[in-house]
Amino acid sequence: MSKVKIGLCQIPEVGTKEGDLKIAAEYVKKAVDQGAQIVSLPEMFCCTYANEYFWPAAEEKGGYIWSALRDIAIENKVYFIGGSMPEVEDGKLYNTSFVFDPDGNQIARHRKMHMFDIDVKGGQFFKESDTFTPGNDVTVFDTPYGKVGVEICFDIRFFEQTRLMALQGADIVISPGEFNMSTGPVHWELLFRARALDNQIFVCGCAAARNVNGPYVSWGNSLIVDPWGTVVAKLDGEAGIIVQEIDTDMITNVRNQIPVMSALRTDVYEIVKK
Repeated sequence: MSKVKIGLCQIPEVGTKEGDLKIAAEYVKKAVDQGAQIVSLPEMFCCTYANEYFWPAAEEKGGYIWSALRDIAIENKVYFIGGSMPEVEDGKLYNTSFVFDPDGNQIARHRKMHMFDIDVKGGQFFKESDTFTPGNDVTVFDTPYGKVGVEICFDIRFFEQTRLMALQGADIVISPGEFNMSTGPVHWELLFRARALDNQIFVCGCAAARNVNGPYVSWGNSLIVDPWGTVVAKLDGEAGIIVQEIDTDMITNVRNQIPVMSALRTDVYEIVKK
């Protein structure tokens, strides 16, 4: 099956787990009612994006947040990327995305690999590594619509990670994210278009809605980019939903026209997962 409708839920922050999960469920239902077959939430949709909030909101797999995400998948009969949440295991904290199938089975887990440690002159300072431990897995899962890769926010800056997913057959890469008002205006769209062009696949970014009164202000602008590098759907900073049909047959058509992936000089260079 080459055609699939992608749903990206750019939800507003409520400020409590219960409230955030309630509004997440409402947005996912709206996306599915519009025909979405694969739906994503944003990064850290269930708590304020600041280091002091991550540990208090942290839960183990199987806890309240995980169970609520599973129930959302079951109730909507949808392939569901649950944004990301602070997951604790063995005393370590991870920025984790859990993925569920329409029956509520967890079919993937991605722990953010690259820590968001930035110090932009005159702009944003953030050090994610003060709180989180990086994951080590490149995450690709199967659906009836093709293989889908998941990475989280800062991961999109590392072309090697997206390339590894493409080499594993990913037709679509979805990134829950929270770019800020310093880097978002200049780098968000540029990076998603670059990764789509690098690998000639569909690349999607699902961000939180902008809350100008919060400690961390999201750029928003959730988007879908096709293998030609064209932005085919995009929001602004306000809360909203994208539901966009894509046709993965376009990947073959683009690669036939400009044979980037088949022209890789693996006799000279290679990107491999250690």
